[in-house]
Amino acid sequence: MAWWGWVLVGWVVLSFAAAPVVGKALREADRRERGVTEPAGSPAVRTRRIPVPPLTFALLVTAAVLETVGFVVRTSGHEYGSGLLWSMDHSLSVPRMFVVAIFLAATLSAAAGAARSPGRRQWWAAVAVISLLIAQVKAGGTLHYEAIDALRLTGRPLLATLLSAVVVAVVLVGLWWLSRTERRDRRRMLIAFGLYASAAVGLSGVTSLIGHAGASAYWQAAATFVEETGEAFGAVAVLTAVLVGVAPRLVLPADWLLRRQADALTLDASGTLAPRRNGLQLPPR
Repeated sequence: MAWWGWVLVGWVVLSFAAAPVVGKALREADRRERGVTEPAGSPAVRTRRIPVPPLTFALLVTAAVLETVGFVVRTSGHEYGSGLLWSMDHSLSVPRMFVVAIFLAATLSAAAGAARSPGRRQWWAAVAVISLLIAQVKAGGTLHYEAIDALRLTGRPLLATLLSAVVVAVVLVGLWWLSRTERRDRRRMLIAFGLYASAAVGLSGVTSLIGHAGASAYWQAAATFVEETGEAFGAVAVLTAVLVGVAPRLVLPADWLLRRQADALTLDASGTLAPRRNGLQLPPR
């Protein structure tokens, strides 16, 4: 196997090995932030997991179809002329603009949430700004490439990937700090942005390494397909996380009970909390 193949295998193995550790660390940090200690030997408490909304499922299927069309167009040798419209990574192509539209929707939703919830304005404003910046870059912004070129890292994909990872880490840490008093949507949003960043930076770095290793056009197209599909799925995760926070009735089941006082300030809530039909009454947060 070529060296870039081992790099790809190592990246995947490292991701699977690090994911449980990172997840456990986030869970522990969230528990300490709430000031709740978990006694030894306590039984597991069942949490309410949000089901995959129909809107999210439809967006995921659409993204997969668009990226598949782009992959077929490239591997069949028709990526020229009108075929560029379906390119996976060409500027202003349909797959890229689909991701841009998702982030613009997330931007508008987060901005509306900031306007509706004064106590959470800083948090949702930060989410809106980050989503808008991602949309600008995805739509064809050259700031990232200009920075890489200015640092003379164009021919050094590994260093460029590491630098991009540092920048992403700084942004996520900044968002984490801004959300230090935000308990309701913090983890969901950070995980969603982290998923997109993993594809935009991690998978992009793998694609660059494969290209610089002299792989065939088919394998380069396959790497681009995985990268762009991962970015599209990450974008859908971001939009879903935003909508759950600012307009839960658009994505949650109709009989899903709103438990928190903050839910009364969402865009689609009537201003009151729905009563719980059974079980323990949870205090508003």
